[in-house]
Amino acid sequence: MIGVVGGGVAGLAAAHRLQGHGHDVQVFEASEGLGGLAATYETAGDRVESFYHHLSKSEETIVDLAAELGVDDRIEWRYGSDGYYVDGVAHPMNKPWEILAYPHLSLYDKFRLGMLVLDIDVRGGVPSFDTYERLADFEDVPVKQFILEHTSRGCFERFFKPLLEAKFGDRWEAVSAAWLLGRIKFRGERDVLRGEVLGYFEGGFAVLLDALVESVGRGNITTGARVADLGLADGRVTAMTAETAEGRETHRVDGAIVAAMPTVLEALTGYTCEVDFQGTVCSVISIEEPLTDVYWLNVADEAPFGALVEHTNFVPAERYGGEHLLYAVKYIQDDGDPLWQADDEGVEEAWLAGIEDLFPDFDRGGVNWVRTARNPRTAPIYERGYLETVVPYDLAEPVAEGVYYAGMASRAQYPERSLNGGVVAGFECADRVADVAVDPSEPGVGD
Repeated sequence: MIGVVGGGVAGLAAAHRLQGHGHDVQVFEASEGLGGLAATYETAGDRVESFYHHLSKSEETIVDLAAELGVDDRIEWRYGSDGYYVDGVAHPMNKPWEILAYPHLSLYDKFRLGMLVLDIDVRGGVPSFDTYERLADFEDVPVKQFILEHTSRGCFERFFKPLLEAKFGDRWEAVSAAWLLGRIKFRGERDVLRGEVLGYFEGGFAVLLDALVESVGRGNITTGARVADLGLADGRVTAMTAETAEGRETHRVDGAIVAAMPTVLEALTGYTCEVDFQGTVCSVISIEEPLTDVYWLNVADEAPFGALVEHTNFVPAERYGGEHLLYAVKYIQDDGDPLWQADDEGVEEAWLAGIEDLFPDFDRGGVNWVRTARNPRTAPIYERGYLETVVPYDLAEPVAEGVYYAGMASRAQYPERSLNGGVVAGFECADRVADVAVDPSEPGVGD
């Protein structure tokens, strides 16, 4: 039997793949629910994720998994709309004329920004189309230096810097240019007139989670089970001990995949991960009327949130009983942050007061409910030299034979973390357990 630590997308994908290779498997999830960061809330209609999610066209592995599970016909490809809130105005930033009308960048700034987005290096006046092919070439380049050299001072000051501060707080200057480039490449397909093409499951990502659970088999998944120990003998893993409400139980295993945060890996094996993480406070706010007409609104303002994600400007409100759903989110770099310390009522008050400041016509009397989720490690901080700190899939050398890692600090979650990356990491570990040949061109191969 192969034991899997963690019942999020990575752990369930690993279990599904292992069964496809003919292995018996048991998944142990410490919480009472499954899905990890893709866990969901009930609404008046479809379930909705506690942390916002969508797919980009570049995320092919999760789409292939959906096809294996027979739910790929539930993926809907829609156009996401973006905006930028600056100086009291929410500027749409989708159609060419909207971008040209944006008043906070010059025409030159917009040209340089456009060339970067199109992967064209115009430094020196001679266009180059291969400068940005290898992200590793920019791994040690500070993001500020890169932006100034490859775009313009205006792009840095009035476009990128507020976004970096919202994403990484006071640690943004440590971020690698490779992350920024990877983020641009990750976004995928964009229609010139209609915006970026994004995917979402009809019924939410719960559709994928439910299909994974059905595939793996509910009898092969134990929730409320914290793995407390891995038994090692003669240089390989032989046992996994889980604690439940009924007590401790030790299982003989032929392998162990840790599909959880690196803190769990360290507690079980002593392997120390050098990747730093940031947390997130994220609330879903149900309101009677839409706040804006864009899906994703970046906020360059002294607001308690870095972005407002209006889910029902992407997926119809009718799917949720006619309620309009809005995510308010802030990344947390320090657990002393007052928002992190606040209770749910305090977080709700901070969000609603912040929305009122930005949108004076907002009426909090139209708020139906607010549900808040917190997680101390929702995303890595992609600092320079990040690739040197990722945890390898196969931990035979530093830990023991038969121990594998598929969590957030794996190679699959670079240059941006995603549910697709979780599936990739789970598959990579399962293939190594089964000694299946892996494609050296795939991300993460060769760790």
